[in-house]
Amino acid sequence: MYKLRGHHLLCLLGYRGMGYSAEYIENMTRLHHTLRLNPDTIIHLIDGPDHLCEKYPNSGKYHCQDNDIYKRDALILEKLHLKVGKKMQWKEIENSIRKHIFPSDLVNVCETCSWRSYGVCEEGIKQIQQGKGLREVK
Repeated sequence: MYKLRGHHLLCLLGYRGMGYSAEYIENMTRLHHTLRLNPDTIIHLIDGPDHLCEKYPNSGKYHCQDNDIYKRDALILEKLHLKVGKKMQWKEIENSIRKHIFPSDLVNVCETCSWRSYGVCEEGIKQIQQGKGLREVK
């Protein structure tokens, strides 16, 4: 079981092997690979720093505790019709994304995210909408 916060549910869709540090990338790649190959994996939705935040580099401001990140988490969970504390399979999260999130939503729900400019999250949402699951990351 993995603990994830709201916005990381969408970050995983756009993940392409880039990140904040080698340790962060290794952690994110491992989780992404697990979910892609085993969509029955249980996710516990939490409020605050999660499994991915554990490997965020300790250099400067720790953005995982930033109020804007908490707001983004809440907004995304609301949009997905999910609640903090819920435990569910990754494939159920994908189903919720398929029903409730569209690429155009990222303008609002991920407004301040620096990764949004790459356009990979929109591609990831489209892939989920097409029933393809997470894209392979090598």
